[in-house]
Amino acid sequence: MDDRRQYPRVNAPVFCRPVGKPLFGRRRAADVSLGGMRLYADEAPSTGDRLELELFLPDQSELTCRVEVVWVEGLPEGAPARFDVGVKFVEISAADARRLDTVLRQA
Repeated sequence: MDDRRQYPRVNAPVFCRPVGKPLFGRRRAADVSLGGMRLYADEAPSTGDRLELELFLPDQSELTCRVEVVWVEGLPEGAPARFDVGVKFVEISAADARRLDTVLRQA
């Protein structure tokens, strides 16, 4: 598989949930980078959907960002959710990106 990622991905202690949408509850994100992340959902979004997410950082602070769904894959029975979802950041403030970068460097 061709890995075209611009940023290294780490399993940082970052949790997320959608703002105003019951797509999924607060769950741990996976493969977090400054470019995007992977998350779990019980309802499948569509590729290209834009979502507003709240991210919860290890220092108990939060940030809000907008992401675009890049891919969606179904998960087998017994998995932590019904879908595995890859998203890329499309709107995140420079200050919040710096805060996220600090978390990723410490992971």
